[in-house]
Amino acid sequence: MQNLIHQINELSSSFYEEVVTFRRHFHQHPELSFEEFETSQFIQDKLTEFQIPFTAGYVKTGIVGHIKGKKEGYGPTIALRADMDALPIKEDSDASYCSMNDGVMHACGHDVHSAALLGAAKMIKKLEDEFAGTIVLIFQPGEEEHPGGAKLMLESGALDAFKPDIILGQHVLPEMEVGHVGFRPGMYMASGDEIHFTVKGKGGHGALPHKLTDTVLTTAHILTSMQQIVSRNAPATIPTVLSFGKVIADGATNIIPNEVVVAGTFRTMNENWRAEAKRRMEEIAHGTATAMGATVELDIKHGYPVLHNDEKTTSKAMGFAKELLGAQCVESMDLRMTCEDFAYYSLKYPVCFMRFGVKGENSVIKGGLHTPKFDIDEKALKTAMSNLAYLALRFQQEM
Repeated sequence: MQNLIHQINELSSSFYEEVVTFRRHFHQHPELSFEEFETSQFIQDKLTEFQIPFTAGYVKTGIVGHIKGKKEGYGPTIALRADMDALPIKEDSDASYCSMNDGVMHACGHDVHSAALLGAAKMIKKLEDEFAGTIVLIFQPGEEEHPGGAKLMLESGALDAFKPDIILGQHVLPEMEVGHVGFRPGMYMASGDEIHFTVKGKGGHGALPHKLTDTVLTTAHILTSMQQIVSRNAPATIPTVLSFGKVIADGATNIIPNEVVVAGTFRTMNENWRAEAKRRMEEIAHGTATAMGATVELDIKHGYPVLHNDEKTTSKAMGFAKELLGAQCVESMDLRMTCEDFAYYSLKYPVCFMRFGVKGENSVIKGGLHTPKFDIDEKALKTAMSNLAYLALRFQQEM
């Protein structure tokens, strides 16, 4: 174990500056979901340079590489995943590596994830004599856009030839100090569904409400009643959030519009309750609209599932991380009501999805995730690639 830690630390120090250049290249050339063609080609070129075999073209831009250990005997198959896509956000930064694609930005750290996985891959390749199994490298498109690149990669058969014993993934965390990592066994991240509905009726003059259907008031009643799904129907043990961020009633001070358009999000941590809650939304929307003389068109877009970290895998990963980084740098994470398409892997394989800190020594966060000012302290790359490589190799030793 101590020898492996020494090897990992030496390799990460040796490769760090190169991995920073990878990250800056990705950051300067961000591409939207399922359009990561230049990013994919860059990764393919690096894997070729590292002499790591791969297959490209899954879901257009996805790549699956693999490193077969040269040690004799049996070894497990450990998969490591990074996402590649950026967001439709205009970057607000004076960094030398600022986005060159106007209106597109790596505001969620996927540039960091891909660079760290390339770094980990290069490290693991250098240590291929140390293990007997296979380490699979998943460079995945489209995490930010439904139906999610993870789902499509699985459906395309990208992992069928490998059948991983476990899959590890990681994500930046702006609030966490550089050098720290975080884990949570079991239930970790919420499902995410989009709620869209349009209330329709006969609009008219606001001074003559008896001659029209008040679509605005009907919408208000639907929104208020739906909140009772959370406050009165949700089991107290299941975290649940229902939020509406878009309400368009394009009337005027004295005009009730013919229709009101609403959009929101529903998040929870239990698949059975998730289905029941959406059934209740249907009942409330249609029942309330009918009672008030209106109609409603409701469209619930089924999003990412609940992300459940395999307890055994995650607990072992947490222990391995403490070996490498020290117990003081390994944190226990709270539940998160955000969602992540890595959850699709958890439906088929034991997984561990972890966090790593990107907040610098000055304790200043330049910007949160999905904001124009988001950036990281690049020293986080060393932790991210070292931890990923070390965990993969320790699981090779102890599975």
